[in-house]
Amino acid sequence: MEWVVSLFAGVGLAAATGFRVFVPLLGMSVAAKMGILTLSPGFDWLSSPVAMVALAIATVLEVGTYFVPWLDNAMDTIATPAAVGAGTVAALSVLGDGSPFLAWVLAIIAGGGTAGVVHAGTAGARAVSTASTGGVANPALALGELVASVSMTVISILVPIVAGVLVIVLLGWAARRIRAWRARGASGSGAAASRPGT
Repeated sequence: MEWVVSLFAGVGLAAATGFRVFVPLLGMSVAAKMGILTLSPGFDWLSSPVAMVALAIATVLEVGTYFVPWLDNAMDTIATPAAVGAGTVAALSVLGDGSPFLAWVLAIIAGGGTAGVVHAGTAGARAVSTASTGGVANPALALGELVASVSMTVISILVPIVAGVLVIVLLGWAARRIRAWRARGASGSGAAASRPGT
């Protein structure tokens, strides 16, 4: 049962990295330093003062960037692989000291995969927001993503079972966002193709 709880915590933290890459890692660093979160063997560095300061600086820069329209879309390009990597690390760092092979497989598939899907959903929502509002609504979207990342981080650390349920909801939301984004792109291409002279 403890292993399942750890898995839920890991997947929840991975989902949080899909919203903001560094917020969950900073939260984990602080929680581990306070003795609230137990890190897997080999991940003690995450709670070191150096890691905490570096993660705090990275968090401020990342969060600030997403409040600048158009720059936020450029950031999404960089953040996509970073979210997958951070999601894998976040999951792996709390999965305990069981089979290393199983931990890596679960961290990559469940952690990195969840982070990637959630981030794709947020990137799709931002692309639609940029196209429909010229980026005016993007700061509000960025604020919502920040709140979601912080909330998922706290819930994953304190109530992992609830985090597991929320991840299922998030994956459903992200899947709908991605479908809507692709449908919008397909309809735009179709409209362009149907114009005279195209």
